[in-house]
Amino acid sequence: MKTNLLKRKVEIVVISDVHLGTYGSHAKELLHYLQSIKPKTLILNGDIIDIWQFRKSYFPKSHLQVIKKILAFATKGTKVYYITGNHDEKLRKFSPLKLGNISVVDKLVLNLDGKKAWFFHGDVFDASIQHAKWIAKLGGWGYDFLILFNRFINWWLLKLGQPKYSLSKKIKNSVKKAVSFITDFEKTAAQLACENVFDYVICGHIHQPQIREFSHKQYTCLYLNSGDWIENLTALEYDQENWSLMVYEEQSFKTTPPEEDQPEVAQMELLLSNLAFSKLKKQKRRTSKQPGINPKIYSLLFTR
Repeated sequence: MKTNLLKRKVEIVVISDVHLGTYGSHAKELLHYLQSIKPKTLILNGDIIDIWQFRKSYFPKSHLQVIKKILAFATKGTKVYYITGNHDEKLRKFSPLKLGNISVVDKLVLNLDGKKAWFFHGDVFDASIQHAKWIAKLGGWGYDFLILFNRFINWWLLKLGQPKYSLSKKIKNSVKKAVSFITDFEKTAAQLACENVFDYVICGHIHQPQIREFSHKQYTCLYLNSGDWIENLTALEYDQENWSLMVYEEQSFKTTPPEEDQPEVAQMELLLSNLAFSKLKKQKRRTSKQPGINPKIYSLLFTR
Protein backbone atom coordinates (compact mmCIF):
# COMPACT_ATOMS: atom_id res chain seq x y z
CA MET A 1 0.00 0.00 0.00
CA LYS A 2 1.37 3.37 -1.00
CA THR A 3 1.49 6.03 1.71
CA ASN A 4 1.00 9.69 0.80
CA LEU A 5 3.67 11.77 2.53
CA LEU A 6 3.33 15.53 2.86
CA LYS A 7 5.90 17.00 0.52
CA ARG A 8 7.77 20.15 1.49
CA LYS A 9 7.24 23.01 -0.96
CA VAL A 10 10.45 24.81 -1.93
CA GLU A 11 10.85 27.64 -4.43
CA ILE A 12 14.27 26.56 -5.79
CA VAL A 13 16.41 23.45 -5.20
CA VAL A 14 19.99 23.20 -6.50
CA ILE A 15 21.90 19.92 -6.66
CA SER A 16 25.17 19.10 -8.40
CA ASP A 17 27.86 16.46 -8.76
CA VAL A 18 25.59 13.42 -8.43
CA HIS A 19 27.78 11.41 -10.85
CA LEU A 20 25.11 8.90 -11.82
CA GLY A 21 26.74 5.86 -13.38
CA THR A 22 29.61 5.68 -10.87
CA TYR A 23 30.05 3.49 -7.81
CA GLY A 24 30.36 6.47 -5.50
CA SER A 25 26.97 8.04 -6.32
CA HIS A 26 24.44 8.03 -3.47
CA ALA A 27 21.47 7.81 -5.82
CA LYS A 28 19.16 6.10 -3.29
CA GLU A 29 19.66 8.87 -0.76
CA LEU A 30 19.11 11.53 -3.42
CA LEU A 31 15.90 9.79 -4.48
CA HIS A 32 14.62 9.84 -0.88
CA TYR A 33 15.35 13.57 -0.71
CA LEU A 34 13.68 14.32 -4.06
CA GLN A 35 10.60 12.38 -2.97
CA SER A 36 10.28 14.61 0.11
CA ILE A 37 10.10 17.94 -1.75
CA LYS A 38 7.95 19.77 -4.29
CA PRO A 39 10.14 22.44 -5.93
CA LYS A 40 8.93 25.15 -8.29
CA THR A 41 12.37 25.14 -9.93
CA LEU A 42 15.02 22.40 -9.91
CA ILE A 43 18.53 23.38 -10.98
CA LEU A 44 20.95 20.55 -11.80
CA ASN A 45 24.28 22.34 -11.62
CA GLY A 46 26.52 19.97 -13.57
CA ASP A 47 28.00 16.47 -13.35
CA ILE A 48 24.62 14.83 -12.83
CA ILE A 49 25.33 11.97 -15.24
CA ASP A 50 29.00 11.00 -15.36
CA ILE A 51 29.63 10.54 -19.08
CA TRP A 52 33.41 10.38 -18.50
CA GLN A 53 33.14 7.18 -16.46
CA PHE A 54 29.96 5.76 -17.96
CA ARG A 55 29.90 1.96 -18.12
CA LYS A 56 27.29 -0.08 -19.94
CA SER A 57 27.67 -2.72 -17.26
CA TYR A 58 26.93 -0.35 -14.36
CA PHE A 59 23.82 1.80 -14.13
CA PRO A 60 21.73 0.56 -11.17
CA LYS A 61 17.97 0.88 -10.91
CA SER A 62 18.26 3.64 -8.28
CA HIS A 63 20.29 5.77 -10.71
CA LEU A 64 17.58 5.38 -13.35
CA GLN A 65 14.91 6.20 -10.77
CA VAL A 66 16.58 9.54 -10.06
CA ILE A 67 16.32 10.43 -13.76
CA LYS A 68 12.67 9.31 -13.81
CA LYS A 69 11.93 11.42 -10.74
CA ILE A 70 13.44 14.49 -12.44
CA LEU A 71 11.27 13.83 -15.51
CA ALA A 72 8.24 13.44 -13.22
CA PHE A 73 8.97 16.85 -11.71
CA ALA A 74 9.00 18.38 -15.20
CA THR A 75 5.68 16.79 -16.21
CA LYS A 76 4.04 18.17 -13.07
CA GLY A 77 5.08 21.76 -13.71
CA THR A 78 8.55 22.08 -12.15
CA LYS A 79 11.02 24.06 -14.28
CA VAL A 80 14.16 21.94 -14.63
CA TYR A 81 17.46 23.50 -15.69
CA TYR A 82 20.32 21.12 -16.51
CA ILE A 83 23.55 23.14 -16.39
CA THR A 84 26.40 21.30 -18.08
CA GLY A 85 29.53 20.34 -16.13
CA ASN A 86 32.85 18.80 -17.11
CA HIS A 87 31.76 15.18 -16.61
CA ASP A 88 28.72 15.78 -18.83
CA GLU A 89 30.43 18.30 -21.14
CA LYS A 90 29.32 16.42 -24.26
CA LEU A 91 25.94 18.10 -23.77
CA ARG A 92 27.53 21.52 -24.31
CA LYS A 93 27.59 21.13 -28.09
CA PHE A 94 23.78 20.93 -27.99
CA SER A 95 23.05 23.76 -25.55
CA PRO A 96 20.92 25.75 -25.32
CA LEU A 97 18.24 23.09 -25.70
CA LYS A 98 14.66 23.32 -24.43
CA LEU A 99 12.21 20.41 -24.24
CA GLY A 100 9.01 21.32 -22.44
CA ASN A 101 9.92 22.27 -18.86
CA ILE A 102 13.49 20.96 -19.24
CA SER A 103 16.28 23.27 -20.43
CA VAL A 104 19.92 22.33 -21.05
CA VAL A 105 22.21 25.35 -20.64
CA ASP A 106 25.85 26.17 -19.87
CA LYS A 107 24.96 28.92 -17.40
CA LEU A 108 21.85 30.49 -15.96
CA VAL A 109 20.85 33.93 -14.67
CA LEU A 110 17.67 34.32 -12.62
CA ASN A 111 16.01 37.25 -10.90
CA LEU A 112 15.20 36.17 -7.34
CA ASP A 113 13.04 38.68 -5.52
CA GLY A 114 14.84 41.60 -7.15
CA LYS A 115 18.34 40.13 -6.82
CA LYS A 116 20.42 38.65 -9.65
CA ALA A 117 21.56 35.03 -9.25
CA TRP A 118 24.29 33.54 -11.47
CA PHE A 119 24.49 29.75 -11.79
CA PHE A 120 27.30 27.77 -13.46
CA HIS A 121 29.17 24.54 -12.71
CA GLY A 122 32.67 25.99 -12.24
CA ASP A 123 34.99 23.70 -14.18
CA VAL A 124 36.09 26.67 -16.31
CA PHE A 125 38.37 27.63 -13.39
CA ASP A 126 40.09 24.23 -13.39
CA ALA A 127 43.34 24.35 -15.41
CA SER A 128 43.82 20.57 -15.14
CA ILE A 129 40.60 20.04 -17.10
CA GLN A 130 41.23 22.73 -19.68
CA HIS A 131 44.84 21.78 -20.48
CA ALA A 132 45.26 18.10 -19.53
CA LYS A 133 41.86 16.46 -19.71
CA TRP A 134 43.24 12.93 -19.66
CA ILE A 135 44.83 13.62 -16.25
CA ALA A 136 41.51 14.90 -14.95
CA LYS A 137 39.71 11.81 -16.25
CA LEU A 138 42.31 9.53 -14.69
CA GLY A 139 41.84 11.38 -11.42
CA GLY A 140 38.08 10.81 -11.69
CA TRP A 141 38.59 7.04 -11.90
CA GLY A 142 40.97 7.15 -8.93
CA TYR A 143 38.47 9.20 -6.90
CA ASP A 144 35.70 6.71 -7.69
CA PHE A 145 37.91 3.83 -6.48
CA LEU A 146 38.83 5.75 -3.31
CA ILE A 147 35.15 6.34 -2.47
CA LEU A 148 34.35 2.66 -3.05
CA PHE A 149 37.27 1.60 -0.82
CA ASN A 150 36.15 4.14 1.80
CA ARG A 151 32.68 2.57 1.89
CA PHE A 152 34.24 -0.81 2.64
CA ILE A 153 36.25 0.72 5.51
CA ASN A 154 33.17 2.47 6.91
CA TRP A 155 31.19 -0.78 6.78
CA TRP A 156 33.75 -2.35 9.10
CA LEU A 157 33.91 0.74 11.32
CA LEU A 158 30.14 0.65 11.82
CA LYS A 159 30.33 -3.07 12.64
CA LEU A 160 32.89 -2.22 15.32
CA GLY A 161 30.75 0.61 16.66
CA GLN A 162 33.12 3.31 15.40
CA PRO A 163 32.18 6.54 13.55
CA LYS A 164 32.56 6.81 9.79
CA TYR A 165 35.78 8.15 8.32
CA SER A 166 36.30 10.07 5.07
CA LEU A 167 39.56 9.26 3.32
CA SER A 168 39.06 11.82 0.56
CA LYS A 169 38.33 14.66 2.99
CA LYS A 170 41.41 13.72 5.00
CA ILE A 171 43.54 13.78 1.85
CA LYS A 172 42.04 17.08 0.64
CA ASN A 173 42.54 18.76 4.01
CA SER A 174 46.13 17.53 4.31
CA VAL A 175 47.24 18.62 0.83
CA LYS A 176 48.00 22.34 0.80
CA LYS A 177 47.43 22.66 -2.96
CA ALA A 178 43.93 21.16 -2.64
CA VAL A 179 43.01 23.57 0.16
CA SER A 180 44.48 26.46 -1.83
CA PHE A 181 42.55 25.45 -4.96
CA ILE A 182 39.22 25.47 -3.11
CA THR A 183 39.99 28.87 -1.58
CA ASP A 184 41.05 30.29 -4.96
CA PHE A 185 37.98 28.80 -6.66
CA GLU A 186 35.59 30.44 -4.20
CA LYS A 187 37.42 33.77 -4.35
CA THR A 188 37.58 33.82 -8.18
CA ALA A 189 33.88 32.98 -8.57
CA ALA A 190 32.88 35.65 -6.03
CA GLN A 191 35.11 38.33 -7.57
CA LEU A 192 33.70 37.70 -11.05
CA ALA A 193 30.18 37.89 -9.62
CA CYS A 194 30.92 41.19 -7.87
CA GLU A 195 32.53 42.68 -10.98
CA ASN A 196 29.42 41.78 -13.00
CA VAL A 197 27.06 43.02 -10.27
CA PHE A 198 25.48 39.69 -9.30
CA ASP A 199 24.04 39.31 -5.82
CA TYR A 200 24.43 35.51 -5.76
CA VAL A 201 26.87 33.16 -7.48
CA ILE A 202 26.02 29.46 -7.27
CA CYS A 203 28.52 26.76 -8.30
CA GLY A 204 29.28 23.05 -7.96
CA HIS A 205 32.37 21.15 -9.19
CA ILE A 206 34.62 21.23 -6.10
CA HIS A 207 32.33 19.03 -3.92
CA GLN A 208 32.61 21.56 -1.09
CA PRO A 209 29.22 22.78 0.23
CA GLN A 210 29.37 26.41 1.23
CA ILE A 211 27.38 29.60 1.84
CA ARG A 212 29.71 32.55 2.33
CA GLU A 213 29.65 36.30 1.77
CA PHE A 214 32.44 37.93 -0.21
CA SER A 215 33.30 41.59 -0.80
CA HIS A 216 35.29 42.86 -3.78
CA LYS A 217 35.95 46.54 -4.44
CA GLN A 218 32.66 48.29 -3.63
CA TYR A 219 30.44 45.23 -4.21
CA THR A 220 29.31 42.35 -1.99
CA CYS A 221 27.88 39.02 -3.13
CA LEU A 222 26.90 35.69 -1.63
CA TYR A 223 28.90 32.68 -2.86
CA LEU A 224 27.09 29.34 -2.66
CA ASN A 225 28.15 25.80 -3.52
CA SER A 226 25.70 22.89 -3.58
CA GLY A 227 28.34 20.30 -2.65
CA ASP A 228 27.80 16.78 -4.00
CA TRP A 229 26.03 13.42 -3.66
CA ILE A 230 29.24 11.40 -3.35
CA GLU A 231 30.45 12.39 0.13
CA ASN A 232 28.56 15.36 1.54
CA LEU A 233 25.02 14.59 0.30
CA THR A 234 23.95 18.24 0.21
CA ALA A 235 21.65 20.55 -1.71
CA LEU A 236 20.90 24.26 -1.73
CA GLU A 237 17.36 25.49 -1.14
CA TYR A 238 15.96 28.96 -1.78
CA ASP A 239 12.65 29.88 -0.19
CA GLN A 240 11.10 33.09 1.19
CA GLU A 241 14.11 35.14 0.01
CA ASN A 242 16.59 33.01 1.97
CA TRP A 243 19.21 30.42 1.00
CA SER A 244 19.88 27.35 3.16
CA LEU A 245 22.09 24.29 2.90
CA MET A 246 20.30 20.93 3.20
CA VAL A 247 22.48 18.13 4.60
CA TYR A 248 20.98 14.68 4.12
CA GLU A 249 20.55 12.57 7.22
CA GLU A 250 19.04 9.15 6.71
CA GLN A 251 16.94 9.22 9.88
CA SER A 252 15.30 12.47 8.74
CA PHE A 253 13.86 10.92 5.58
CA LYS A 254 11.35 8.11 5.47
CA THR A 255 12.73 5.51 3.10
CA THR A 256 9.51 4.97 1.22
CA PRO A 257 9.45 2.76 -1.90
CA PRO A 258 10.08 4.70 -5.12
CA GLU A 259 6.94 6.26 -6.54
CA GLU A 260 5.29 4.27 -9.27
CA ASP A 261 5.70 5.62 -12.77
CA GLN A 262 2.65 7.59 -13.86
CA PRO A 263 1.32 7.30 -17.42
CA GLU A 264 2.26 10.93 -18.13
CA VAL A 265 5.87 10.21 -17.13
CA ALA A 266 6.11 7.38 -19.65
CA GLN A 267 4.57 9.65 -22.29
CA MET A 268 7.01 12.42 -21.42
CA GLU A 269 9.96 10.04 -21.71
CA LEU A 270 8.80 9.03 -25.19
CA LEU A 271 8.25 12.67 -26.17
CA LEU A 272 11.68 13.69 -24.84
CA SER A 273 13.46 10.92 -26.72
CA ASN A 274 11.72 11.83 -29.99
CA LEU A 275 12.25 15.57 -29.60
CA ALA A 276 15.84 15.13 -28.45
CA PHE A 277 16.71 12.92 -31.41
CA SER A 278 15.22 15.42 -33.84
CA LYS A 279 16.80 18.47 -32.16
CA LEU A 280 20.23 16.90 -31.69
CA LYS A 281 20.31 15.82 -35.30
CA LYS A 282 19.73 19.41 -36.43
CA GLN A 283 22.21 20.77 -33.90
CA LYS A 284 24.85 18.26 -34.96
CA ARG A 285 24.55 19.35 -38.60
CA ARG A 286 25.06 22.97 -37.57
CA THR A 287 27.89 22.40 -35.11
CA SER A 288 29.78 20.06 -37.43
CA LYS A 289 30.60 23.08 -39.61
CA GLN A 290 31.81 25.15 -36.68
CA PRO A 291 34.94 24.91 -34.52
CA GLY A 292 34.70 23.24 -31.10
CA ILE A 293 33.56 25.09 -28.01
CA ASN A 294 36.13 27.54 -26.66
CA PRO A 295 37.01 26.39 -23.14
CA LYS A 296 37.98 29.86 -21.90
CA ILE A 297 36.02 31.32 -19.03
CA TYR A 298 34.27 34.12 -20.92
CA SER A 299 33.05 31.88 -23.71
CA LEU A 300 31.04 29.81 -21.24
CA LEU A 301 30.12 32.40 -18.68
CA PHE A 302 29.43 35.60 -20.59
CA THR A 303 28.42 34.84 -24.17
CA ARG A 304 24.70 34.78 -24.79
